[in-house]
Amino acid sequence: MICARSAESQFEAWFVSEDSVAPAVRDTLAAVIKKLGDSAGTTVRRNKERSLEEACQLLRKVPAALMQSLQHQHHRRLVQLLLALQLEAVSTSSVCRKIDQMLQHLAQFDQPLVSEEVQKCLHGLLSQEQVLSLKELQIVCMLLEDSTAGREVLRQAFTSLLSKVIELLPVVMKDEAIRNGPLCYQTVKVCLQVFQLLPEQVSPLVFGEQRGNPSILKILEFLVKIILGQTSNRDTRLLAGTAVAMLISTATDSESGGSSAWSLLQVTSGEEWSLTVGGLQVDRCPRETDGVDRLAIGRGLLTCCTKDILISRHSEKGACLLLDGLFPLISGLHKEKLDYQYHVFQVFIMWLKSVKECLPEIWEVTGAPLLGEGSSLQHTLTQIIWNNAESPVEGVSESVRTAFCLFLEVYDLDCKHSGDSEKLLYVELLHRIAQLPWESKAKYSPLSALLSYVGTGKVLEQYPTLPSHILKCLSTNHLAPCASEIYKSLLQNNASSYLLPCTLRCFPGAFDLLLSALDPSSPGNLRAWACIMSAQRATSGCSPWASNSTTAIETLQLALSSLDDSVRLAAFSLLCCSPKTKEAPTQMEYSIMRGFLPLNMNSESSPFRQHLQTGMRKFLVRIRDSCLASLKGQKSKQGLSKEEEMELEQGVGFVDWLAQLPLVSLVPGNSFQRKKTALLLLSAVLETCSDCWSPDKKKGQPPANMAALIEWARHKGKWDFFSRSRQLLLIGCLEDATNEIREQAGELLARFFPDSLQPDVVNVLFNRAQRLLHSPRVQEAQMGAVMVKLLLQKCVSLDGLVVGGEKQGHMQSTKLIGHMLKSLEQQYITAREDMLLAARSSPLHGVVSALQRCLLEVPGAVAEALDHSMTVEILSLLEKITLLLLGVLYGDQRAEDKEVPPSFCDMGNAISCLISQGGTGQARLDEEGDDNVLLSEEHSLVLTCCWVTLKEMGIFLGSLVERILSVPCKDTPLLTVEDLKRASKVFTDIILKCRHWGAVEGCCIGFTKFCAALLASSDPELREIPGHILQQGLNVLQSPRSTSVTRRAAGLPMLILGVLAAEESGAPRPLLAHSVNTLLDTAGAPVPKDWDQTVDLPQVCAVHTLQTLVRGSSLGLNILQYAPAITMLSLTLLSSPCWAMRNAALQLYSSLCTRMLGQRPAGEDVSAQYSMSPPAFFSHYPALQPFLQVALESAATDLHESRLSLHPSLYPVLTLLAKLQPGAQEQTRALSDFLPPLLQLAASPVYAVRVMSSRALVAMIPPMEYLAIVLQLVGELPESPDTPCCHNRVHGQLLQIKAILVRALHTGNPCQSSLCGVVEDLEAHLWLASPEQRCPLVRQEYVSVVRLLKENCSETFLSHLCCLLLEEIHRDPHTLELGSASFHQSAVYFLCEDPEWAWQVWKNLSNESTVARLSLVKWVKEGRSWRGISPPKVLMRALQANLKEALLDQDMEYKRAYLTALVEVMTPDVLGLTEPGPFLCVLEEAGVKDCVDLLLEDLQNNRGGPELLSQALCAVSLLLSQSMEQALLQRWCALLETHRHPEAPEALRLACAEALGLSGAAIVTRSLRGSPTLKALSTRLISVGVHLLQDESQQVRAKAAVFASVLSQSEAGGATQSCFLMQINQSLRSLLDLLLRELWDSDGIVEALVCHLPACDLSTVLLKAKCTQCSSLYEQDEANVFLEPSVISETVLQYLLCLAKRYPESPSLARHLDQWASQSAASVRENLDICMRLQLGDTLDPDWLSVLMEPRFHGALSGLYTRAALLLQLLRVSDNLQPLLNPLTLAQDLLDSHTRLSLHGVFLSSTFIPSELNCM
Repeated sequence: MICARSAESQFEAWFVSEDSVAPAVRDTLAAVIKKLGDSAGTTVRRNKERSLEEACQLLRKVPAALMQSLQHQHHRRLVQLLLALQLEAVSTSSVCRKIDQMLQHLAQFDQPLVSEEVQKCLHGLLSQEQVLSLKELQIVCMLLEDSTAGREVLRQAFTSLLSKVIELLPVVMKDEAIRNGPLCYQTVKVCLQVFQLLPEQVSPLVFGEQRGNPSILKILEFLVKIILGQTSNRDTRLLAGTAVAMLISTATDSESGGSSAWSLLQVTSGEEWSLTVGGLQVDRCPRETDGVDRLAIGRGLLTCCTKDILISRHSEKGACLLLDGLFPLISGLHKEKLDYQYHVFQVFIMWLKSVKECLPEIWEVTGAPLLGEGSSLQHTLTQIIWNNAESPVEGVSESVRTAFCLFLEVYDLDCKHSGDSEKLLYVELLHRIAQLPWESKAKYSPLSALLSYVGTGKVLEQYPTLPSHILKCLSTNHLAPCASEIYKSLLQNNASSYLLPCTLRCFPGAFDLLLSALDPSSPGNLRAWACIMSAQRATSGCSPWASNSTTAIETLQLALSSLDDSVRLAAFSLLCCSPKTKEAPTQMEYSIMRGFLPLNMNSESSPFRQHLQTGMRKFLVRIRDSCLASLKGQKSKQGLSKEEEMELEQGVGFVDWLAQLPLVSLVPGNSFQRKKTALLLLSAVLETCSDCWSPDKKKGQPPANMAALIEWARHKGKWDFFSRSRQLLLIGCLEDATNEIREQAGELLARFFPDSLQPDVVNVLFNRAQRLLHSPRVQEAQMGAVMVKLLLQKCVSLDGLVVGGEKQGHMQSTKLIGHMLKSLEQQYITAREDMLLAARSSPLHGVVSALQRCLLEVPGAVAEALDHSMTVEILSLLEKITLLLLGVLYGDQRAEDKEVPPSFCDMGNAISCLISQGGTGQARLDEEGDDNVLLSEEHSLVLTCCWVTLKEMGIFLGSLVERILSVPCKDTPLLTVEDLKRASKVFTDIILKCRHWGAVEGCCIGFTKFCAALLASSDPELREIPGHILQQGLNVLQSPRSTSVTRRAAGLPMLILGVLAAEESGAPRPLLAHSVNTLLDTAGAPVPKDWDQTVDLPQVCAVHTLQTLVRGSSLGLNILQYAPAITMLSLTLLSSPCWAMRNAALQLYSSLCTRMLGQRPAGEDVSAQYSMSPPAFFSHYPALQPFLQVALESAATDLHESRLSLHPSLYPVLTLLAKLQPGAQEQTRALSDFLPPLLQLAASPVYAVRVMSSRALVAMIPPMEYLAIVLQLVGELPESPDTPCCHNRVHGQLLQIKAILVRALHTGNPCQSSLCGVVEDLEAHLWLASPEQRCPLVRQEYVSVVRLLKENCSETFLSHLCCLLLEEIHRDPHTLELGSASFHQSAVYFLCEDPEWAWQVWKNLSNESTVARLSLVKWVKEGRSWRGISPPKVLMRALQANLKEALLDQDMEYKRAYLTALVEVMTPDVLGLTEPGPFLCVLEEAGVKDCVDLLLEDLQNNRGGPELLSQALCAVSLLLSQSMEQALLQRWCALLETHRHPEAPEALRLACAEALGLSGAAIVTRSLRGSPTLKALSTRLISVGVHLLQDESQQVRAKAAVFASVLSQSEAGGATQSCFLMQINQSLRSLLDLLLRELWDSDGIVEALVCHLPACDLSTVLLKAKCTQCSSLYEQDEANVFLEPSVISETVLQYLLCLAKRYPESPSLARHLDQWASQSAASVRENLDICMRLQLGDTLDPDWLSVLMEPRFHGALSGLYTRAALLLQLLRVSDNLQPLLNPLTLAQDLLDSHTRLSLHGVFLSSTFIPSELNCM
């Protein structure tokens, strides 16, 4: 066989020199060869396919006559080239098929030639003496499956092929490693393909005249052995089952095939068997009993056999194969709890499909209905489906709907055939579905399938609560999708779209109806409006703006400025989307988009940013496709029409504007949110509007004529996406503080920008990367690694930069990797000589990270750069570095001999000793001479260097080995077996000898990859290495220790987990089985009676290791097959006398419960139950049912016999049962044996047991028996104080009654008659709430139960109860009365729910007990049931009247709760406001002033913590909302200005924002309505609001937005009844608009605007930018990382310029502006001169790159340009300022510097340059 590369080069050289070939053909074939070369030269599948497709199209374009005119040798060489390419791509079926298409095309002109060349290729394979290799087997498979000519040649050489396969079988079977590896799998695949694709040749040898062929018999024997378990590879066994079934399917008649199939089924039985297939017979051989054999045979027969075979009858029994043979096999597999349950269920679905297809034949065979009433088959099928509906196995529960639909379809067809019109099964299924609780996800998929058969009316008749259940589901995240499916099915069966579009399609008139019900000005309606409009646009295809409706546009604008992200996104989606991708956006849509995007660049919500990018991409596709359509139309006409020209200009112009927008946002100093959004938008632009092809994407590739649009745009001076300045900006992003920004910027540079960087950029970037790689800061080292990766991707030459790189013939990757290795070696030498110096300047981890990125993230780097010597050099370096760093942590460089890792104390002492030896003195002492507990800077440097390097090395080494073993070997393997054993030693040393969890966890990532690569290898020696490591780990765990490592077994569990996680998930896991069994045995061994608490026990380590395995997500559900055994072990070990064992067992049990039950849905209430019911739980873990039941009965028996006996496992068992959700009636009733012990546990003396047993009881009661159990429990309550009773039992019974009632009332409407009986019995036990009942806990629970049934209780009873409670809360309980405080709180909450009784409680607030007073004020915050009813007035009066007393109270908890209650009651509902205030009832002025003074004094003196002070600030704001006293308002405003600073606690900043909404809005409103004395104060308040709108806390910004929204609504004076909350940036501009419009001449207006500008001291910034030395390990973050100096400068500038224009209108304003100008002019001129003197040449300077990456430079620059622009404007309007600066010089310098900077990577908004300057 010839090499594709050599064939290509020979053919190209020879073909070009041929003169006999027509020029047109020569050119076309040359292009074909080039495309073939492109395909061969890439490793990316999509690139290969694309090149081959283009080559195929080119080849077909050559006319047939010209192809026939080619000489014979031309055809031959082209065929040889194609075959060589095909043979090299054997592992990629799609590539081989595309090449086969070209070969078939050539065969049209010379068929014998193609066959001859294929025969030559196969001759070498089939005639060689050696057995077939793996690669040769792959070639045979490819020729059979993907080559038309190859299949025909193999048909002719069938005998030779069989002989070669037979030769291979003994080789495969003799070695276990080969049987479990890919060679065995490929052999089975060849057999399958021979049977499938060459049936004419196979059938005679089995069923025909030549039956009994020995070759086929050997193959059959081989396949049967594989099926029966002589390989551990599950996939191979399944494939073998399919192969045998395929052999049977070649039978010439159904009788032979049927008898062979029945014979194959006998193989799975435990009896004596003999397999007979046609004339072949195989005797019994050993088999595994793991069930895979039955699965393989059943799956194979269902996949391959025809109908005739599937319905064939057994000759002796007369049974049907499908029903009586296969179904018992499948149902039997379902009863076993196997680790491949998903595969079993898929076979079950296949069986249902086969039954459906064979129904007519089955009816003919059986002569009776298949699923008739009372049919055992019907019952079994139903049971299988229900048992799997709640399966924890991934994918099974999702497949239940498919199975259920097939089952119903078969039943429906069966009923129609038999004439059964009643179809009782539907009623039975619907009844069972309705019984399931609404929270059960298992009910909705079957219900959705059943709807189409039963009908909506019948469903709603038998399941009347369905609508309410759907509504509940739609408000529950994880149930919303399935509820939507039900809703769609109710509207229109099998609907395929989402909820709203489905409704509008079914009911077009619903659009107007839905819109008419919405009021866009009301909160919550805007999103609904946008969703309805979007659905209508998608459904109708019409633009919402086609009617020029101003209302729709105004509503859209309103929605786009909403504070709610979801509303803005819905409106944005409406703007972007169109069902027609070629529908050009309108002028209005362009305008709105230009206004919307700049205000939404810094959203803190990640989903918002992602949806913004998605919507923008759709909008850009509309622009692109509409522009391309216009250009396409141009070809068929004389030119573009005016409309098309305008459409093109609008689209191209918008894209150009959008491409510019992210650039200004990416400057250093802007927030992460803005940069992330900018990169997403830039990515959308480049993906949509460039011609860069992305091989990793199926969709979204650029259109074929994209180049024409790009050329048109560039002709217009647009779309310069890849300029040098933009490149420099993205390079600057490589030094961003966040990894996300660095990665995305690097990806954009590598993917879209030109293939190579310019030499000057390479030089500067290389040196900067070198410096960063030597930084001790991990973040900076990562920056350097990203830069090195970019250099490898984009650099053409490293000559002069890399030492030793001048050697000819070496690729750039080899040079760079070699340089990195030398650098790493030099850093190792430095560390060996002076570790402290290395930690400061050569910390190792940076270079390791760079090597990892270069070798593993750049495609093809490993193959290009590495040879065996370099790989060994890497491994040796990593070995030496590992030993060195572990020696540092041990304090002894002989760490290799150590077995026990050092403790944290040992590591600390070792590092301290190292530092002291380095001359830095002893450990630091604090001021009193004691040891300083804080780590010194030197200590942090060394520790960080060690653990980060160890972590990075582990990740790198594992990933490198994985990559090396995955690429084809060269002549010499890159890693030998010995090398890999050395690598495994590196891993075990790091994991077992380093105590730092970050290092261990990070290293295990690489270790798992390392083991996975070895286990997947075809070399048996390599596959044995992970097993040896695992056994060593287990041996260490089992051996006694002489010291204590850690209570969680250090890194040993992670080592074991790393090996086990590497096992193939789709195959048996022998290592996992061995490990779990060993750990169970070790953990279950008895603990020595004289165990030493200072020494780790093997038993404890084993339990901790089991916990690690259970928690490890990498093992997934594979660990669940051992869950019952581990559960029983952990519960048993809770009784261990060893405290460490009990602690470990409890942790293991907790992790196991989470794994068995599944994670709780995210965002749900923590009290919510899991989605698994008790029947489903015990169906999947049957061994646990008797065990848990015995545990409960044992505890209940001891309780009944009054024995005080501890049951440590009782509470955990109850916790597990309590987490289950109630199941269906009949299935739960089968678990009724759990009820007696649970009911008895109500009398437990342990409070927690009583509580948890009540919750567990609910899960075990059938839903229909809830109220019966409640009646039983209520009847057992003592009737009077004289009745002897146990308080614990009474308390427990009340807890059980409450828990059951909560569930019953939550599920739906219970039976009212039964409920009345419960209420009557409860009312008869009123004494339980009276003082005669001495236990407060019993009284509390009685009140709680009554509270649940309050609506059903009589007025007389409630009156008596409230009197008792009112009397109780007046009494101060004794401190020894346990539970009295909780009872008082319950009593207060109960009374306050009734307005009349609430008034009686609150009017005596000052006279209540201490506990009652605290409960009352807490109820205001926690209850919130007072909203919207009359109690607020009562609360207001009571809280105001007692305010001063509360402020003087010394109880800080009461004081804080009181102020919280006051603020809660007095704060208005902002969404219902038209304008601010008045908020308070009228108080005496003196009283108010006293309270205000007290609060202001506390605030000014900082009395109390941030929480108390924040409530005090809100309270004083409320009290001052109507005040006109200037002194108090000034003090209050000064407090706001103090606490709005980013350094203040967040609680106080939030309080400042709330205070603005509570009082600031009222004060500003009064000032606007004619209170001139408040103007200056209003200006200060608005300035505070602007500051808070830039706060880093989203909550603070949202509260400040309320202030702006209320002001805007008040100023508008609209008649709406609600306040519209504006988006943050919209709010900021609204405040600045108000400031400029109404308060432009107030005192302090200039300062209020200028104070937001950053300082412009460029000289200091430039000096610091050149300083590259790190001063500390960690960089101090800014106090407010959300603050963006450049952005706020750009925003404020517009208002400052407008203010300057009003200079002549106000002497006061002129004076303030003159003063500012005189103070700022000199500084502006000086810094502008510095800016002009910057050396910006054509070649990139290293210092300039440092400046470009300095955030403070961009902030200072924006501050400078803002001040300069303002000065320029002032110089134009004022003659007084002319002496300060020359306006012409200032204007010219401003313009020149902006132009120079923009060409060198500085992107400043054009706002900084006034428009008139651009004309200069």
